[in-house]
Amino acid sequence: MSKRINPVAIVITTAMLAILFTVLVTIVIFKADSSQEKLPVLGNITGFELTERSGDTFSTNDMRGKINVVYFFFTSCQGPCPIMAGNMFTLYRAFEANDRVQLVSISVDPATDSLPVLKEYAQRQGVTDNRWLFVRGEQEDIMQISEKQFMLAADALPMMHSIKFVLVDELGQIRGYYTGIDSSSVDSLKADIKELLNKIS
Repeated sequence: MSKRINPVAIVITTAMLAILFTVLVTIVIFKADSSQEKLPVLGNITGFELTERSGDTFSTNDMRGKINVVYFFFTSCQGPCPIMAGNMFTLYRAFEANDRVQLVSISVDPATDSLPVLKEYAQRQGVTDNRWLFVRGEQEDIMQISEKQFMLAADALPMMHSIKFVLVDELGQIRGYYTGIDSSSVDSLKADIKELLNKIS
């Protein structure tokens, strides 16, 4: 003789499974949203000092309180640098109304990139204010800054410099690396800058 199925038990079981499924879906969505909103801390900029095209000293203190995008370049570069400069100009224009976004170009060829050369290069890029800085220093110091501060290879400068854009928050923490010649990566960088700005607003 077959056992009779209790319809009430079926309803209760179905309802419990539906509730459990809803809870699990909610947890998954929450974790996905959290992972998208939270940018990891990948390192810390502990301290360096260089010279800006204006002749003024530029140090890590000048990065504090601002969202910074940093990259390495040299003015005579005919490889990736023009593309990277173009993508930086996109960021420069995108955040022109917000002086808390600071762009920093660090020359890896100080023998060529004197202060007057950097000043002329900045003018060619269409830079009209100090939201985008161009800095230089001794070659040995630049190698140390690239490798020890930003964790980017600097074995054969100037030709083999990194093509990464580095996102540094207002506390001097590295929050992301982006391919400076890839427009989709730069779009991601733009979104992450906005996220960090929202947190310090």
